[in-house]
Amino acid sequence: MAEYAAPLREIGFVLNEVVNLEDVTALEPFQEVTEDIVQAILEEGGRFAAEQLSPLNVVGDREGNRLEDGVVTTASGFKEAYRAFCENGWNGVCGPAEYGGQGLPMVMGAAITEMMATANTSFALCPILGEGAVEALEAHGTEEQKKTYLEKLISGKWTGTMNLTEPQAGSDVGALRAKAEKQPDGTYRITGQKIFISWGEHDMAENIIHLVLARTPGAPEGTKGISLFIVPKYLINEDGTLGKRNDVKCVSIEHKMGLMASPTCVMSYGEQGECVGYLLGEENRGMRCMFTMMNNARLNVGILGLAASERGWQMALDYAREREQGRAIGWTGKGRSPIIEHADVRRMLMTIKSTTEASRAIVYLNAKALDMARHHPEEEVRRRYQGLADLLTPISKGYATDLGVENASLALQVFGGMGYIEETGIAQVFRDSRIHPIYEGTNGIQAMDLVGRKLAMDGGEHWRTFLGMISDFAENLPDVAEFAPLKRQLKDVSWRTLEAAQWLFEQHQGNMRNAAAGSVPFLRLMGVVSGGYLLIKGALAAWQRLGQGDVDEAFLKAKIATARFFAEQIMPQAAGLKDMIMTGDETLYAIDADHMAL
Repeated sequence: MAEYAAPLREIGFVLNEVVNLEDVTALEPFQEVTEDIVQAILEEGGRFAAEQLSPLNVVGDREGNRLEDGVVTTASGFKEAYRAFCENGWNGVCGPAEYGGQGLPMVMGAAITEMMATANTSFALCPILGEGAVEALEAHGTEEQKKTYLEKLISGKWTGTMNLTEPQAGSDVGALRAKAEKQPDGTYRITGQKIFISWGEHDMAENIIHLVLARTPGAPEGTKGISLFIVPKYLINEDGTLGKRNDVKCVSIEHKMGLMASPTCVMSYGEQGECVGYLLGEENRGMRCMFTMMNNARLNVGILGLAASERGWQMALDYAREREQGRAIGWTGKGRSPIIEHADVRRMLMTIKSTTEASRAIVYLNAKALDMARHHPEEEVRRRYQGLADLLTPISKGYATDLGVENASLALQVFGGMGYIEETGIAQVFRDSRIHPIYEGTNGIQAMDLVGRKLAMDGGEHWRTFLGMISDFAENLPDVAEFAPLKRQLKDVSWRTLEAAQWLFEQHQGNMRNAAAGSVPFLRLMGVVSGGYLLIKGALAAWQRLGQGDVDEAFLKAKIATARFFAEQIMPQAAGLKDMIMTGDETLYAIDADHMAL
C-alpha cells in the first residue's frame, strides 16, 4: 500500500490564496506566526505524519486493541508514536500558551490535523478528543479546574474523552439515565453506563479525563436537566500528582467495521458507588458546556472526512498511474495503456480531486472564521465571523464526511477488483471513513441544525451575507474565456441556493416539516456552492499568478482546470437539489408507516 505524502503545496495554496491566512496572522495573538514559521511547521508536521504515523495505519487495522481486566493495550507502535507526538509538541499546537500550548491559530491546527488524520485516522482521534476537552475546560472551567487539567491535557500527558451516548439514548441525549449525586464535600458520585466512547481506555497516557453527561436528583426532564462532570481515570492529589484509581472502567470494546486501532469503549461508572466527579459549569447547563466540545469535534470530524478523501485520492492516483489495462481511446503508446488514460477513470479521479480540494477549502475557512470570531479587536467583526462559523460548521461536518465516504468508494472503484482485496489497503480507507457521517450527530442532524437553527439566526443575516458575497464574487469574475463556464455556473448556483434558502426560511413560519424534508439536500447544496466558490477563488488567484516565472505553472493551470471540472461536473447538481428541497414533505409521508412494506 502506498504510504502517505503530505500535500504541502496544496495546503499552502489554500491557506494563502483561498482563505487568506494573513488576515489571521495580522491579529495580535498571532503576529509572531510568520510565513517562514508556517512553512516550517507544515513541513515538520507532514514529515512526522508520513514517517511516524502512516506506517502504523495498517498495523493498527490488523492488530486492533486488546482488553484484559479493564485495561486496553493498543496496537504495536502506537504508544511510542504517541510519546513522540507529544514530545514534538503536536498535541498542543493550538493550546493557550499560558498552559504550555503553542498558541497557533485554529486554521493552522486544521492543517496539522488533516495531515495526522490522513496518515492515521485512528491515532488522530485521540488528540482530537483531548483538544475538545481543552476547549470545554477553558470556556467553562473554574480557575482551579483549569490549573489542574489544562497543562496536562495540552502536553498530552493526559487525554480526554466525551461521554454522551447510552444504550437507550443515542442522538436523543435528553433520554440519558446516568446519575450524579452531590456529596457534602462538593463532589458528585456518578453512576451509569456510556457506550461508543472513543479512546475511553488505553495505555498511551498516564491519565484519562472523561467529560460525562449525567442528571442530578430532581433535575428537569430532557436536555434541560443535564449537567456535565469531570471524571478522571485516576483522581488527582492536591499537589497535582496522581492518586487512587477512580471507580470508572472499560467493560468492553466494540467490534467495528473500521477504525480498528481506536478503542471504542463501553464505560461503566460507579459500580462500587465510588466514582468521583466534579461539576463543570453549572448544574442543568451541561449541554451548553458539551456543545463547546461538540462544535470543536464537528469541525474536526469534517477534517476526518477530508482526510479520507485525500488518502483515497493519493492511493487511487498512484494505482491508476501504474496499473496497465487495455488500450484507452486515443492512446498512442506501445502496448497497454495505464488505466489513468481511460475516460471513466479520469472522471472518477477528477471527481475525487476536485471535491477533496473543495472540502479542504471549506473546513479551513471554517477554522479561520473561528480564529477571527475569537480574536479580532472589533466586536462587530467578531460577531459576523461567528455567524459565518456557525453556518459553516454543519456544512464542514456534513458535506466533507459525506464526500469522504463517496470518495473512498470511488477510489476503491478505481482499483477495480483489487480494491475489494484487503491487501491493497484502499478497503481500509472506505471502512474507516464510514463512521464519520455518523459521528457527533448524524449528518441528518447536521442538516436539521443548518436549516432549523442556522438559517434563522439573526433573522437570516449570516446566510444572506455569505451567499450575497458569493453572488457578488461571481458577477465580478473576469470576462475571459477561461472563466466563462465558471462564472456562468457560480452565478446559477448562487441564485438557486439563495432561492432555496429563502423558501426554507419561510417554512419556519409555515410547515416546519417541509424544512426538515429539504434539509439534507440543502446541506449538500450549501456544500456545492461553498466549495465551488472557494475553488473558483483559488482558480482566480492561480490565473493572476500565471506568467510570473517564479511559480509552478503546471500546478496553477491544474487549479484552473480542477475548478472548471467542479463547475461543469459537480455544480450542475444544484438544479436538482433545489427542486428536491422545494418539493416539501408530501411524498415523504405519502405512505403510512404501517404500510411501508406493501
